[in-house]
Amino acid sequence: GVLSLCCRPPAWGRPPRQPLGLPLTPRRAFSNNKIQVELNESSGVAMMKFKSPPVNSLSLDFLTEFSISLEKLENDRACRGVIITSAIPKIFSSGLDITEMCGKSMEHYAEFWRAVQEMWIRLYSSNMVTVAAINGASPAGGCLIALSCDYRIMAENPKFSIGLNEAQLGIVAPFWFKDTFVNVVGQRVAERALQLGSLYPAPEALRLGLVDELVPEEKLLEKASAVMAQWLALPDHARQITKSMMRKAVLDRLVAHREEDIKYFINFISKESIQKSLRMYMEMLKKKK
Repeated sequence: GVLSLCCRPPAWGRPPRQPLGLPLTPRRAFSNNKIQVELNESSGVAMMKFKSPPVNSLSLDFLTEFSISLEKLENDRACRGVIITSAIPKIFSSGLDITEMCGKSMEHYAEFWRAVQEMWIRLYSSNMVTVAAINGASPAGGCLIALSCDYRIMAENPKFSIGLNEAQLGIVAPFWFKDTFVNVVGQRVAERALQLGSLYPAPEALRLGLVDELVPEEKLLEKASAVMAQWLALPDHARQITKSMMRKAVLDRLVAHREEDIKYFINFISKESIQKSLRMYMEMLKKKK
């Protein structure tokens, strides 16, 4: 009955049931509402696709699923790398969900911001090789996800742009967004880009080093797999220790100041002037539709 359904162990980790005599396919899929994950056990590479229409905005539910999916892959011996992309055409991720930051309680803001921190800490500190296959627009939090990966490949389409454009909405990218950005593009580019809230078309993003390469859209996943194979040709432990050494200072800084960062976010986002500019932005988005 109902009880046995609730108490069953999760399907994750069990091979799919197949008729006897057929070889088991070395692929395992687990899917939540907003994120599809498929692990190819023979290559050790997982494909993670965002599928939260219309624009893969980073809602509390999305962020929670993202962190859980990463944790599952991280704990899976068969998985060595993950390619992160979108199942929605023309959009990688539009960034943080503004409805989570507008007209909600202090408790909600705290829970939401903790989930944003958790997602970044998991992705930025991941032992796996992480490749972003950016197949559409990638502003703000979408850009942060790409910046947190080991390698970024973007579809060669000048209509697709990427950047931390928080300043345009009257909000400020937190210090750990900034640190991640500086580590990719350098102090001067980051300083100008963050003050102006710049979004860069794909060719400009490549020129600034914000993405590592551009490929035609239809070749994006093929290229991501080739890059992944190149990274996985090395012994994992040497790469993992090097990555940890390179990223440790930035990670430690947030981990040491998580509670202060949450308090700062709550104080900032609940200011009437900020709430007003978020409401205006949401109105503008409604009109665009």
